[in-house]
Amino acid sequence: MLLGFNLLLWTIHVTDEHFPIFEELKKTGYDGIELPIFDGDPAHYARVGQAARDNGLRVTTVCVMPGEDHSCLSGDAGIQEAALNHIKWAIDCTEAASGEVLCGPFHQPLGVFSGNPPTEDERSNLVTVHKKAAAYAADHGVTLGIEPLNRFECYVLNTVEDAADIVKRVGADNYGLLYDTFHANIEEKDPVGVIGPNIKQISHVHFSENDRGTPGKGHVPWAETMSALKHGGYDGWCTIESFGRAMPDLAAATKVWRDFFPSRDEVYKFGHDFLRETWDRA
Repeated sequence: MLLGFNLLLWTIHVTDEHFPIFEELKKTGYDGIELPIFDGDPAHYARVGQAARDNGLRVTTVCVMPGEDHSCLSGDAGIQEAALNHIKWAIDCTEAASGEVLCGPFHQPLGVFSGNPPTEDERSNLVTVHKKAAAYAADHGVTLGIEPLNRFECYVLNTVEDAADIVKRVGADNYGLLYDTFHANIEEKDPVGVIGPNIKQISHVHFSENDRGTPGKGHVPWAETMSALKHGGYDGWCTIESFGRAMPDLAAATKVWRDFFPSRDEVYKFGHDFLRETWDRA
């Protein structure tokens, strides 16, 4: 297992002021960091990536779609092109940072709903756009991990099975799904049981407690989850994702209205030790 830490705990846009955090995460024992790609350009992320490497850290990234005019689900050719161009921009920024994986719900804008289940046309449009995105990512040495989210955040990909179907239809070696323990805790009938049958489609993992707080302080079945991943043959990136109230926009988007941990130090220090030990015992 490669253990990373998502910097959304501190910011939605990593700059020089956050570089001291890199050193602390490395000292704690992390293998890498996950950079939010919400703003900026490749030149900016090249500098951030260099700072990560200077601290002995590898990089993964995460992005979202910026609005309905950038939805992969649309049948409008112009909107599809805008969606693809946004993903290409995120891939360019990832490559500039020497990032290995670009993950996230880069299929539809967050918080947008049709009031109905996804249609086959919407799924087909998604596959069409993501086939092109996967080909572009392959040319730039980046693996993609599409993330199914809970039903309160999106409506097209809510379960691992939903995402695995899209992965199979895209059919690219560098295109998989992101398994997130928080979303699985909400949407799956059996959050652990879905791992084994879909292990070949999983390209990235987010370790997130059921309340978005410190891993190991809630009720996610960590031992069983890690055993399913480890014995299923997964040995890629597992990144801690926790959210606080420090950034109002992010807190509103993730519905974080109260504190879920006493300090950020607890999240990344206790989280690291707990997850390493649990993985070793699995």
